[in-house]
Amino acid sequence: MPEPSRDRLYEELSTESRRYLAAYVLFNQAVADHLGLHPTDVQCLSLLTAEPEPLTVRQIADMTSLTTGSATRLVDRLERGGYVVRTPDRQDRRRVLVTPVPEHIARVAAVWGDLRQGWQAIFDDHTEAELQVIIRHMRRANDLSRTQIQHLRSLPKPDRP
Repeated sequence: MPEPSRDRLYEELSTESRRYLAAYVLFNQAVADHLGLHPTDVQCLSLLTAEPEPLTVRQIADMTSLTTGSATRLVDRLERGGYVVRTPDRQDRRRVLVTPVPEHIARVAAVWGDLRQGWQAIFDDHTEAELQVIIRHMRRANDLSRTQIQHLRSLPKPDRP
């Protein structure tokens, strides 16, 4: 049985995690509003630029938990805005790759750059070992989130009131 102080820490961690996630969602909305984009578009651009290679619409759908139809409409919006281009895959001509356009991505990156100093300051007083713990936690939380999303999507939806 966990000791009482550990239970208290779990509760505090749960509360602060909920606050952090809510703050991030609101922050993402503010970035999207500032850029005149939809929050899902901002997240897709973030994911696209975090990947070393261009992605297919199917991969974008999987990463964003959107249907392929919704992911196609998302890519259509980004393409109309000049943020991405579709190009044939040289390895498999049946596939189309979605590639970020650096000049337009720079507009999004500039917003992040303006805000980066504040985010960086949060970590300045941490040791390298502490930063490694935070990175490990974020990776594990990301993996768990993907697993839990799949689980939730497999469950029947509850009746609405």
